[in-house]
Amino acid sequence: MIDLPAEIVDPIRSNQNDEIMPGKIAAEISQNKPFSCREEEAFLNLARSYEFLLQGLAELCKGSNISTTQYNMLRSLRVAGPDGLNCTEAAQRMVSHDPDITRLLDRLETRELIVRSRSLSDRRVVMVKITQGGLDLLAQLDQPLLDLHATQMERLTAEQIEELIGLLELLRP
Repeated sequence: MIDLPAEIVDPIRSNQNDEIMPGKIAAEISQNKPFSCREEEAFLNLARSYEFLLQGLAELCKGSNISTTQYNMLRSLRVAGPDGLNCTEAAQRMVSHDPDITRLLDRLETRELIVRSRSLSDRRVVMVKITQGGLDLLAQLDQPLLDLHATQMERLTAEQIEELIGLLELLRP
């Protein structure tokens, strides 16, 4: 269980009758009535937190003239190594789903950050590999991204981060 210090816990979380009241998210989205259930409040907190975290990544990527989705693809291809991935595998490894992988890859290929080629064993399969230009771009983002993550998570202890990871993993099948 995450044990938050008293100064972080929103003082309006419970009233004099010990009824659970809307927390910080309610104030942020100007909701003045109770949520229909705790799961709704948890979902909205996750969505709001995701947007907050993604905004930092978007600002970082903007400086390199790439989108967060393009960054995500390049990151996946770097992890895959020199053999690359076929298009289906590349799409499956995306953290955030993109319905138009072909256009995403077109944009990266135009910038010479990736290369695509037909598989020699099966001409129907298109292989995608990151180029040295793509690796160089990611290398420029590596330390600023680590710094961003540290800043975004600075209010959590190492134990709270571990617990957060575990809880988030429980949500996914």
